[in-house]
Amino acid sequence: MKFAVLDFETTGSGQTDEIIQVGLVIINDFQITDRYTSLVDPGIRIPSSITALTGITDDMVKDAPSLHQVITEMQPLLADAVLVAHNVAFDFGFLQRALARTGYRPFGGRVLDTLEALRFLFPSLASLQLSMVADAFGVAHERPHQADSDAEVTAEIWLICLHKLLSLPLLTVQRLSYLFQAYPSSDIGWLLQEVAAFKEQQTGIDMDADRYFRQFTLAVDNWDTEESVRDEIEVMRLSNNFEQFYAEFKETLQTKFEVYENRAAQEEMIREVEEALQQDKHLMIEAGTGTGKSLGYLIPAIYFGLKQDRKVVVSTHTINLQEQLRDRDIPLLQELFPAKFRAAVLKGRSHYLCLRKFEHKMNAQDFDNTKEDVLTAAQMIVWLGETGRGDEEELHLAQRGGSFWHSVASDTDSCLNRACPWFKKCFYHRARHEANIADLIITNHSLLFTDMKAENRLLPAYKHLVIDEAHHFEEVASKHLGVETPYFGFAGTLQRLYKDARSGQLPSLQFRLQQHDGDERAGAWLETAETLGTRAMEAREQWDVLCEKLYGIVSAASLDPSATETGQYVLRMKPESLPPVWNELLVQEDNLYLNVTEIVKPLEKLVGELKELQDEYEVQSLVTDLNGSLKDLIRYRDSLRFFMRMPDPEYVYWMEAGAYLKSRSLTLVSVPHDVSPLLQEHFFDTKDSIVLTSATLSVDKSFDYMREQLGLAASFEAENGPEKLKTVQLPSPFNYRKQALVVIPRDFPGIKGGTAGEAAFVAALLDSLYEVALVTKGRMLVLFTSSRMLKQVHGPLKERLQPHDIGVLGQGVDSGNRSKLLRQFQDSRASVLLGTSSFWEGVDIPGDALTCLAIVRLPFQPPNHPLAEAKSEIIKKSNQNPFMKLSVPQAVIRFKQGFGRLVRRASDRGTVIIYDTRVIETNYGKYFLYSLPGPKIEHMPAKQMTARIQQWLEMEGEPG
Repeated sequence: MKFAVLDFETTGSGQTDEIIQVGLVIINDFQITDRYTSLVDPGIRIPSSITALTGITDDMVKDAPSLHQVITEMQPLLADAVLVAHNVAFDFGFLQRALARTGYRPFGGRVLDTLEALRFLFPSLASLQLSMVADAFGVAHERPHQADSDAEVTAEIWLICLHKLLSLPLLTVQRLSYLFQAYPSSDIGWLLQEVAAFKEQQTGIDMDADRYFRQFTLAVDNWDTEESVRDEIEVMRLSNNFEQFYAEFKETLQTKFEVYENRAAQEEMIREVEEALQQDKHLMIEAGTGTGKSLGYLIPAIYFGLKQDRKVVVSTHTINLQEQLRDRDIPLLQELFPAKFRAAVLKGRSHYLCLRKFEHKMNAQDFDNTKEDVLTAAQMIVWLGETGRGDEEELHLAQRGGSFWHSVASDTDSCLNRACPWFKKCFYHRARHEANIADLIITNHSLLFTDMKAENRLLPAYKHLVIDEAHHFEEVASKHLGVETPYFGFAGTLQRLYKDARSGQLPSLQFRLQQHDGDERAGAWLETAETLGTRAMEAREQWDVLCEKLYGIVSAASLDPSATETGQYVLRMKPESLPPVWNELLVQEDNLYLNVTEIVKPLEKLVGELKELQDEYEVQSLVTDLNGSLKDLIRYRDSLRFFMRMPDPEYVYWMEAGAYLKSRSLTLVSVPHDVSPLLQEHFFDTKDSIVLTSATLSVDKSFDYMREQLGLAASFEAENGPEKLKTVQLPSPFNYRKQALVVIPRDFPGIKGGTAGEAAFVAALLDSLYEVALVTKGRMLVLFTSSRMLKQVHGPLKERLQPHDIGVLGQGVDSGNRSKLLRQFQDSRASVLLGTSSFWEGVDIPGDALTCLAIVRLPFQPPNHPLAEAKSEIIKKSNQNPFMKLSVPQAVIRFKQGFGRLVRRASDRGTVIIYDTRVIETNYGKYFLYSLPGPKIEHMPAKQMTARIQQWLEMEGEPG
């Protein structure tokens, strides 16, 4: 088989743009056998942006061959070839236009895209950008955006794809081939048929047959029901004295790592955590970057769990940290710990694939968005042959892959449990079982609260808990202890009932029952199913109308979404000041409530009757899915009523929506304004010991704010005694006086004065960022609190820095994917990265890639956010100042997180610019500066700032 791997560089991507360079690589029988490359005279000037991207100038192409000459030389190489390119639609379009213009017939062969092939053949690949793929595969890519280099790299990647395809089990290739019949516009289906035929001829014995189960190739074996096997002899060998154990363990660490350094803060943390667990105390411990928090709590937690035969649960806010603990810290400790221990990661159920649902989806070819869903399904078919966990974090899903995943994710209501043919291979039940027999369970805050709402039926019983990233604990509690009604949640549940005969639950049931012609019971059920389907369609229409009217209210009454950090319309609803149309909406909600109830009651009866005879009528899976939809319907019906009637004064009610999807983006939110009593009741009063840790728990060296938020303030101490809770702030291991200079331009304009004031601020910010970026050669992270301001800065700054070969990357402009932006930033020689909300924390850019951090505005939460507004009202009623008691502490904690992005290692060094002069002009500004870990702080006129930054960066480190 012959492949022609093609790449063009052009003056742009429009119909009137011209080719300026061609690269062509020919592959025959898995070998590169020919190459062709040439510059092309485009006959027009090359835009400066293209020159900056490719390095190709007007001078380089002025004596280059014409397009006609290049196509004449290239065209014979394309004969009988399959065309391959990275994002092939672009190159194929230019090729066809070039062939037509030069008098040749259009290319009529097969066309394949490495983007599509990579996506499903390598399901965990984090980025499909050519340079990043090359880097992941160890393929040298010396001149990105030059056609000969890009074509060569694409050819190497295509060979890797072909080898991967040939290495797949026969059944997987056959499954993929069948799947791509649903996507006939792609030639990938043809390639898969060819490979399947080749593999079928190669051998009569399929070496992977023992991995086959129900027409899928699986990497996972049956999980067994073994109980935890504790090696009591090993545990007894652990010293009864923790200090002695730890001294011996440190020696093991020193043997393992040649450059092991004792960290005083980490050692103190280890001792404090051990003491809290041992003495049944709660501990709040702030440990900054560089402390080594993870080992700081894992070592004493594992020791305590083994010695006391107790389960210890570790909870994180982010899945990223969960993965880090699983992949890095736990394997290290399992290797070095003197006694064996079991550790398990348990996530929320929706993170695991339901094999039964996936099988049904594949057999029914049930795709809402054919191209995207087929590629996602293909990814998952390959992934099933590689995964032992079935966890979505292992998959890199494209944007629309999320909705496909949702349709096949595990969930409680549709689970057949032991009656499921997939039960012994079920990823979720495997994870639950592993958690049950583990000594240490790693989970996340969300699952802690889901477990609490499920009356502690999800996690094994535990009395000792470590909460990492604890500054998010109260926020996650609010979200999970509240109620949300999203448009798509309710609409999707109704649609699942009445959708087409192939995948709608009621039409599928009707199809099954029609096989029992003359059966009286089946006939009655058929009538019920038909009536319910009609009612579900009516309910969907009622929900659509209600959402359109609610969207009209929120979009008319709230801020322009581009002015907010989230980019969302947000409007609080108060029972005492509802819009005049609300009574009319209550009537519509009442009609919808009654209609859904008229679905729920007969559906409950139908499911109950079918359940008794499900084997006889072969409807086991359908009954389970209908039962799941039934429970979802009840939940959404009741949560909508709760929002519309607003019965509980302890709750805050608001609507959120985006401008893009309009009413289909609507979410109705109801959350308790104070979750601290619930946290106290379900956690701090019932658990023996809880350790809360984060780099940011204190404000102005005090833990009072966080204690109040978490329900650990005066009432807790009165009931439990002050000795039940201990607070510890560990000193930073870094020398911030030498590593970080904070600069405040004291004459920088404020933002007051409406539009004119903001325009003056943005103009001054642009000038300053431009000057600083030249001095730092990019390598700069700029943190915004407003996505609108970020976009105002992005374009002009990019234009001004372009002649200096400094790039600008903007969150929500160049990409919404944080990981992708970070990778591009670190891979570029000189870039400025502009970020909003998610860049203020959890971002790790060590070394020279980042030497300057700019904080544009202090990160105050908008005071008009419904939850902040409700909390402020309560604080005012107790005659306190909500700004000082709530807004400032929240902003300080976020500010500290932002500051922490600069220094990630003992060798890191750089500057932080604070463009918000409120830190030195207001009484509350001192709380921000006092909360920093001791950097050098200077303020000066803006015009002196750049020279001072340059001087700082050129010095080896000033004496403290």
